[in-house]
Amino acid sequence: MEPLDFEKPLMEIEKNIVQLKEKALNEKIDFSETIAVLEKEVIEKKKQLYRNLSPDQRLKIARHPNRPNTLDYISFIFKDFIELHGDRVFGDDNAIIAGLATVGGHGVVVIGQQKGKDTKEKLFRNFGMAHPEGYRKALRIMQMASRFQVPIISFIDTPGAFPGISAEERGQASAIAVNLREMMSLKTPVICYVIGEGGSGGALGIAVGDKIVMLEHAYYSVISPEGCAAILWKTATKTPEAAQALKMTATDLHAFGIVDEILEEPLGGAHRNPQEMAQTIKLSIIQTIEEFSRLGGEALIRHRQEKFRQIGVYQTQALSQPSVSQTEMEIGPSPAFNKPVE
Repeated sequence: MEPLDFEKPLMEIEKNIVQLKEKALNEKIDFSETIAVLEKEVIEKKKQLYRNLSPDQRLKIARHPNRPNTLDYISFIFKDFIELHGDRVFGDDNAIIAGLATVGGHGVVVIGQQKGKDTKEKLFRNFGMAHPEGYRKALRIMQMASRFQVPIISFIDTPGAFPGISAEERGQASAIAVNLREMMSLKTPVICYVIGEGGSGGALGIAVGDKIVMLEHAYYSVISPEGCAAILWKTATKTPEAAQALKMTATDLHAFGIVDEILEEPLGGAHRNPQEMAQTIKLSIIQTIEEFSRLGGEALIRHRQEKFRQIGVYQTQALSQPSVSQTEMEIGPSPAFNKPVE
């Protein structure tokens, strides 16, 4: 597995451990004490490194090519998955996976973005960037889940909605906006997991839920750090500064009340142990379904709407003295305006 740039010093120690083990096996020499010391050193340095990651470093983990994706979690977590296709308006969208499954004895609907791993799959999935028909497909299936009171599990992992002309021609902004409105009124539990990239409206289009959960090294942001750097500084070299300013990490967003829970990842990131990460998510899904299933449909809607209304703050300030233009608006125009023209 190719290490990230900030992981390379640790990889060198791990390489030395492997070489020592091979030498001990081939030459029948006991290096067990040395190996134990090195292994302990690696674990301690890993813990220290991953406790103090910068937002830019977390971004690299969130984009790691081996990071588990929606289909990985579906295979690890759910049983009897049946994929459903099409928006019944234009066509299907391979960037969004949707279907029926079971988990922990509960029937569920699973929605998720799929970026792909190799070049062929990335092109097939459009790098996880959905067209309008993807959001309409997701909404169609979520509304079906609402009618039958089936909980919805949503996996968010996209750099953003597809920004091409074809998507705009088919109503990209409208499709996302309709999803935001309609998801607020679903009469069934909606549980959202940001598993990798949570890019802008493309992520938010399937992320209106009763509970928003983020994996420890995922990110969730109104814009990518590269896009932010290009707009504010006109250069990609400022990406680390943009990542810091955007407050896009799970810790920042939990402090702001935007996400409700952070799931700890295996040491080094979810790609180091996908099955362990999947088990953590599975337990969270089952617990959350049981928590929100106690609420009725209308109670769920009220809870969801109140949750999103509480995000963000604003201030109001009264004007002490109305301006002249405001006075004229209140009492009408000056009599001078009514004088006949001589």
